[in-house]
Amino acid sequence: MTDDRKAIVPVWTLATGDVRVPALVGDEPMTAERLAELRSVLAVLADEPIATLEVHPLPDKLDRSRGIPLDAASPLAEHLSKLITQSARGSSVAATATAAGEGLYRMVVPAKVAAQLGQGIVRPMASKVAAGGIHGVLVNSTGIAAQATFVPVGKAAAAGAVGGAGATAGVAVAGSAAFTVAAPLVLMAVAMGLSANADHKRQQAIEHITELLEQLHEQKLDDERSELDGCRDAIDKATAVLLDQGKLGVSLGLDSAVHAISKALAAADRRLAKWQSALDKLPDGKAVEIGTLNKSFPGVDDHGGTFRTHLELAALAIALKRRVIVLQAVEHAQIDPGNLFENFARALKADQQRLDKLESSIAGVLERLSALELARTSSLLPLMHIGDVDRLLRAANGLHKLGDGVMVNSPTTDVAIEIARNKDGSVVVFPALPA
Repeated sequence: MTDDRKAIVPVWTLATGDVRVPALVGDEPMTAERLAELRSVLAVLADEPIATLEVHPLPDKLDRSRGIPLDAASPLAEHLSKLITQSARGSSVAATATAAGEGLYRMVVPAKVAAQLGQGIVRPMASKVAAGGIHGVLVNSTGIAAQATFVPVGKAAAAGAVGGAGATAGVAVAGSAAFTVAAPLVLMAVAMGLSANADHKRQQAIEHITELLEQLHEQKLDDERSELDGCRDAIDKATAVLLDQGKLGVSLGLDSAVHAISKALAAADRRLAKWQSALDKLPDGKAVEIGTLNKSFPGVDDHGGTFRTHLELAALAIALKRRVIVLQAVEHAQIDPGNLFENFARALKADQQRLDKLESSIAGVLERLSALELARTSSLLPLMHIGDVDRLLRAANGLHKLGDGVMVNSPTTDVAIEIARNKDGSVVVFPALPA
């Protein structure tokens, strides 16, 4: 979308169950700021999670490789198509915005719901400009105009209620506000966005590990990487089966994949405990020699060191586990189709807490390391060689950079999921990110 101050964007309010809230939406156009306020109020007042869904023109340049494609027959694409078709009948704004058949749909799930889904799934990017600040940039949204006017789409037939792919939905009305009951659409969009987010982190970890191993020539670590990345095939197949509302079977190989991931997480836990113990033994307020640090954190002063490879292996295991947890939550939610979103959130939260704790603890280690002061290696010589000085400076700089972007207790933000819809009804779901 161009930066057109007169751009009109329809926005749906999607409930995951019957809601009872004051009439807040109405039919009047809203600014982006007003829409953000509305989301906050709905998150506080509504008994059930309420998401908002906007539709923008598809940007000219869109990197679809970062998302997960689904064909037009997939439940998510079908639910979205029903919402578009039925909403267009009762809203000229919705009809105009969706007439082309393609668009960029942006679903925002409130922070209160995001907290239920685990804080580590979608983490804001730390800002280097202000201490404690975060970036709120949404990927692939460079074409979305900030000055658009949002028009609520109300009193439209819904895209599918709490009963599954073939169900029809009602509209939960409170005062003059209408909320489309579309639990499956919200559930599937969130599940796919979180899965794509975890897979994007997996790709990043694999790239980093590959680069590090090329320098290390460490066969044991290479085997760890191969075993973990080999889990992707089973996870991808299981994702496809579940989102087509099928049943997971032993032939998919998900059990062996989960076992490999669990082993990698256990290794990460052991390494974390050793790192924490080593840091606890360091003298408070005193500079630490590089050699001493390298005993517990091998290669910490080197970009391609073993310690950094261990960090990336842990990141890979966490990313893969997050995808598995989403799969398990979707499966659990589909067992009880009458209560989709609550089951989904409950199943996610329990296992996510362990991962959040592991990720937060590793971030804490990096923060402590980045704050250390390095000392020259003990020597009888009163002066240091130029090479030693350069090494000390490089090591100190690299150590301090370990803390860049680390957020031990990141704030929970609204979660945004973008869905590119093609003219044939197929969709690409992009990684979930902070709204």
